[in-house]
Amino acid sequence: MTSLDKPTATDHDSEQTEAGDAQGAQGDRAAKAVTEAALFEAFGGLRGMVETVLPGLLFVTIFTINKDLHISAIAALAVSLLLVAVRLIRRDTVKHAFSGVFGVAFGVVFAMMTGNAKDFYLPGMIYTLGLALAYIVTTLAGVPLIGLILGPIFKENLSWRTRNPGRKKAYAKASWAWGLILLAKCAILFPLYWWADTTQLGWVLVALKIPPFLLAVYLTWVFLAKAPPPIDVFAEMEAQEKAEKERKAAARREA
Repeated sequence: MTSLDKPTATDHDSEQTEAGDAQGAQGDRAAKAVTEAALFEAFGGLRGMVETVLPGLLFVTIFTINKDLHISAIAALAVSLLLVAVRLIRRDTVKHAFSGVFGVAFGVVFAMMTGNAKDFYLPGMIYTLGLALAYIVTTLAGVPLIGLILGPIFKENLSWRTRNPGRKKAYAKASWAWGLILLAKCAILFPLYWWADTTQLGWVLVALKIPPFLLAVYLTWVFLAKAPPPIDVFAEMEAQEKAEKERKAAARREA
């Protein structure tokens, strides 16, 4: 082999750099995949969106056709219960479907009590406003709500508050995004509650179910994908327990 054929230090460094870049890219993809899975679990994915939209869509469709509050309300509640039953039969997670049932049930009860079909939407609107304020207030208090929601899913619990400042900052950004997006949604819906009729309010509300939600989830994914990885506190506790058992076993052997 001639001197020209021999690998140089520069070639070696280049290979190491390329290997490091490849590992970094692979790590980024893994982090993004973990984030996507956590968001899917937290917010229900496509199926969760369908379960959120379908009862309200059925209510406004039936009410638009026959103007009958009772039939519209009963149909919306029935489809919500059906969605829960399907999840129970398939032994899937039911938290998203149950939340939909409770939301629809409150709307049905409120509308039946007042006799005003628009009041079917009012509990959900008030909940959206309260949730928006919760995102903002908790972020200002230093415990952003999105971190409280996603922390257990990432197996980091509240470790991000004191041990992972970059991740806490990402949670704060995501919570601000959720809070402001939901406030913007409320700024559209509450005036319509007073000025528009039931069908107009209903169709606008259905149209605003998915796009703001997808925007908030996307921004959350962007912020967290760029954040430091979560600290797996469960793995740390398991490691500590294992080390403690090994220490006790060693002490018994010495004794």
